[in-house]
Amino acid sequence: MKPLDPRLMRYAAAARRYIATTAVTGALTALLVVAQAWLISRAISPVITGNATLATVTPTIAALAGVVTARALVLYVQESRAHRAATDVTVDLRRQVLRHAAALGPRWRAVHGADTATLLTRGLDDLEPYFTRYLPQLLLAATVTPATGLVLLAQDLPSAIAVACTIPLIPVFMILIGRLTQTHSEARLHTMERLGSQLLDLLAGLPTLKALGRQAGPARRVRELGRAYNATTMSTLRVAFLSGAVLEFITTLSVAIVAVEVGFRLLYGRMDLATGLLVIMITPEVYQPLRQVGFHFHASANGVAAADAVFTVLEQHVPVPGTRPAPDLRTARIEFERVSVAARGAWAPAGLTTTIRPGRVVALTGASGAGKSTTAQLLLGLLPPDRGRVRVVAPDGAAMDLADISPASWWEQIAWVPQRPVIVPGTLLDNALGSEPGTSPAGPAPVPPPLEAAATATGFDEVLAALPDGWRTRVGQGGVGLSVGQRQRLALTRALADDAPLGLLDEPTAHLDAGSQARVLDAVCALRDAGRTVVVIAHRAALVALADDVVEVVSRPRPEAEPPGASPAAGMDELVFSGGDR
Repeated sequence: MKPLDPRLMRYAAAARRYIATTAVTGALTALLVVAQAWLISRAISPVITGNATLATVTPTIAALAGVVTARALVLYVQESRAHRAATDVTVDLRRQVLRHAAALGPRWRAVHGADTATLLTRGLDDLEPYFTRYLPQLLLAATVTPATGLVLLAQDLPSAIAVACTIPLIPVFMILIGRLTQTHSEARLHTMERLGSQLLDLLAGLPTLKALGRQAGPARRVRELGRAYNATTMSTLRVAFLSGAVLEFITTLSVAIVAVEVGFRLLYGRMDLATGLLVIMITPEVYQPLRQVGFHFHASANGVAAADAVFTVLEQHVPVPGTRPAPDLRTARIEFERVSVAARGAWAPAGLTTTIRPGRVVALTGASGAGKSTTAQLLLGLLPPDRGRVRVVAPDGAAMDLADISPASWWEQIAWVPQRPVIVPGTLLDNALGSEPGTSPAGPAPVPPPLEAAATATGFDEVLAALPDGWRTRVGQGGVGLSVGQRQRLALTRALADDAPLGLLDEPTAHLDAGSQARVLDAVCALRDAGRTVVVIAHRAALVALADDVVEVVSRPRPEAEPPGASPAAGMDELVFSGGDR
């Protein structure tokens, strides 16, 4: 574990600025500490010996007041910048992790999403004490301790030798205790991620668990993890308090040794009073930064553990996106050539070979787990195939791999309706137009005619008629305020109103009654009649019967010894039926 990880400087610009500022304030603090000790000794020693009056030491006292004021201002700047830097770095790292997690694709997020959510919401909070407590003391130890040590060496060689003999004990004990602290901090972060992951999973599946009467078991597991998290946190704190007590004892004993030997020399007249006072005051300042570094070492351990988890995510390899503009999907066809994707112990899909022609309705069918949703992710360019390739072929025969196409130019030609549509807080009109909340007309401005026609085609107009504010009705996160079927129809309306040449629909008739299903089927036919291509993941017979082409997606077991990059087995081509051959 590195107390100052260089990756933090590389990934967070705010950290670099903060380190530079703290280095400057640390140097100023070192100078002010030495000046303060020197002025105090020069102001007090003449008064004690009777060689000066208050009037003669008044300029020295005034200078001392200025130094104390300057030291307070430097401390204020350092503290304020520390809190600002902690906030800026946390926000910056969260933004980078979110972007990187999005670029890693849905398959990675399905495995690491809960742990990453816990890290971003709670884990990164440990960076605040790292920046506000530990890091300033670490930089002060690199500036104040050497500066005060040099002053001590120049003023009194025996005291400097005593300090030089005792000061190595502090880093030795810091290393010994730090190893134990690192273990406890990593265990604490791991337990917190497990607790957050299982809590998120429990909340997501709570309705189903409650309906089945199985909510008690997961609740007990969450309580056990909570107790384990409390235990690891308390053990980390015990180690922190132990380290603080040990370091306090060592530094107190070291300062006492110097004070005693200086006192004896003052008693026997072997040292003048001003020098003795300066040595006695400067000695604690030599140990103080190191003592504070050890005292706040647990903040370093927790913060570095959280930062290390962030860097683990950021260092995951992200495929380089393509740069070539996408062909017009109104005329281009999409070809899957023996495409396979590695899943848990299986290929799903396995050896998929099919062609999606423009202006047709293509239904993806197959058993649960066969890879239909994965095929949709392949089509969206969110997931690269482990075997085979996906090509886009223009009418003139020019072909290019989907991996070489710019994602932005590809996505702008696709209208995607997942099983769980994304509905953000705002009005229904905001969601239907895909605009930022509050940017749609708030008054009686007319709704775009294509949107009205799409609502009529999907039956969403009936939903609007039952709402007091119609399109201006506000909904919550995820569509709170609408039923599951109403959310589905809203997403279909949004896709139908879009003029994207390719519509990708995941079970568009799910959660709908027979009447609503008929209207969705009519909408799909309307898309096809308009020359648009429609790819649907279908289970219901009515939707399959409507399709021009039916692609049966299958999976097959994947032996653990069979690597994703191996050549595909022969005979795994999928069946593609034309409309007249079904």
